[in-house]
Amino acid sequence: MNLISAINFLLIAGAIQGFLFNLFSLFFEKRIGNVILYLNLTVFFISLNNLQAWLIDNGYSSGIFFIKQLQIPWYVMVMPAFYIFLVHFLKVEEKVRSFLQLSWIVFGTEIALRTILILYLILTGSEEDASLIRKYSALEEIVNLLFGLYLFRKSWILVFRQGGFYSYILGYDDIKWIKTFLKFGSLIMALWFYALIIFHYSGNTLAYYPLRLGTSVLLYWIGYQGLFRYRVVQERILLRNMLAAQQQPLSVVTMPSAAKNSFLNKKHREEFERVRAHIVDNQRYLDPNFQLELLAAEVAMSPSHLSKLINAYSDSNFSDFINSFRVSRSKILLKDLTFSNYTIVAIGLECGFNSRSTFYSAFKKFTTQTPSEYKSTS
Repeated sequence: MNLISAINFLLIAGAIQGFLFNLFSLFFEKRIGNVILYLNLTVFFISLNNLQAWLIDNGYSSGIFFIKQLQIPWYVMVMPAFYIFLVHFLKVEEKVRSFLQLSWIVFGTEIALRTILILYLILTGSEEDASLIRKYSALEEIVNLLFGLYLFRKSWILVFRQGGFYSYILGYDDIKWIKTFLKFGSLIMALWFYALIIFHYSGNTLAYYPLRLGTSVLLYWIGYQGLFRYRVVQERILLRNMLAAQQQPLSVVTMPSAAKNSFLNKKHREEFERVRAHIVDNQRYLDPNFQLELLAAEVAMSPSHLSKLINAYSDSNFSDFINSFRVSRSKILLKDLTFSNYTIVAIGLECGFNSRSTFYSAFKKFTTQTPSEYKSTS
């Protein structure tokens, strides 16, 4: 299999995978809100565009002139669908414009103009002269590229410069995956610009292959990352609302006892208990970005003295000390049947861990079991 064949295979495989994603997420999701809808539309438009390109490149397009030349500009709707998905995921739909109506107008106008042009060629008997359609296609793609760049810029500004707009969602998701997506998206935009220039000067369709390969990768990324993240965020919001009404005492898990040292005395014991009470009463362990320096400032101690206190009285370092509260909290939730429908990942993140891997690692360190094993034996 040569490189072109491999890219064509990935193109059709990605398109099929995209359609399967649409079927799965739309038919098996309990609730189809705007986030799921526009995430699916983003995947759907990328899949349709890649399928259309694959059919044309592999000679499966119709021999009928009208159908052959009527190439639907599915790609013009990819950025609008993603932008609206982003707006709803970040819950800023009341703060920014969606551009949905404008996008449909552009999409419908381009189909209408191409249809009129094709009918004109048929009526004038000029089917053999495709130069007019090529010129229109070039103009259409330039317009779509500029429109796509405009919405991509709006997305970039929203994510990287307007964090105050979506401060609420940052309590549930750090959106690093969206930032990574946009950085990769900037490469896709560059590949699109490159392909447009090369193709319309040389007529070489190979210029579009890097772009098509990139969009196939993008399809996998946005589809599964978006769906997974949205589920976790929704579960965390529900979990937090339920937990706000509960005040369950923590029975902190501790590491094996270490040898006593000369730092232990009544004064230091009282200081340690004050620190521990501050963490528990204010639920500071729920902050995934909680650091020793921050705690030291809150309890008016030097970081070095605080570190010695924690090491002496908890037999662990600061990280393990904070994780002991998080593990204790997660054990309560994993045992409680009220939260049995929530995923283990959502529970771990809502207990203060910043990723699935750190949650599982810390949980096993303190309990010798994974969260899944603990839940199944509870």
